[in-house]
Amino acid sequence: METTSPYATPQTELLNDQETYGPIKILSVNGRIGRLRYIAYTIGITLICYLIMGALSGLAVAIMSQETIGLLMIPIIALGVGTMLFINIALTIQRCHDFNVSGWLSLGLLIPLVPFIFWFVPGSVGANRFGPQPPPNRGGAVIIAVILILVVLLGILAAIAIPAYQDYLARATAAGM
Repeated sequence: METTSPYATPQTELLNDQETYGPIKILSVNGRIGRLRYIAYTIGITLICYLIMGALSGLAVAIMSQETIGLLMIPIIALGVGTMLFINIALTIQRCHDFNVSGWLSLGLLIPLVPFIFWFVPGSVGANRFGPQPPPNRGGAVIIAVILILVVLLGILAAIAIPAYQDYLARATAAGM
């Protein structure tokens, strides 16, 4: 007769009820992405593309003559905008998959103010027909999303406030202050 040892390792799976998470794939239209990562990635990638286009354009202006700059600027801008559009559309399709609708809803990006829907609609809990749920956000994703949203809001505020302040200064000096 065989007796089991109280010191033997367990024979059952202890983590069988733990939920599995899908991988984050930025350059794919398959899978799902959560709200905060969507916000952080779309704003961050857009800013990075603009910085790269600006740096390459500045380099082209410094190196080339005035007559040939236009020939180089068009491909730089086309490549940057094309890259930005491809990544943002892929991320928006993944965001659509997160709340269990078809990726065709991402065509809403073409309508003004509709892209904010993707910021506020919560994703479905657990696995859906497009795959397992995305991994939970860590502190880094939350911080990056908040910082990038603040950068955008401060940029909009600066675009409004700086011309208004310059107009105020012009009127004040004209009045003889």
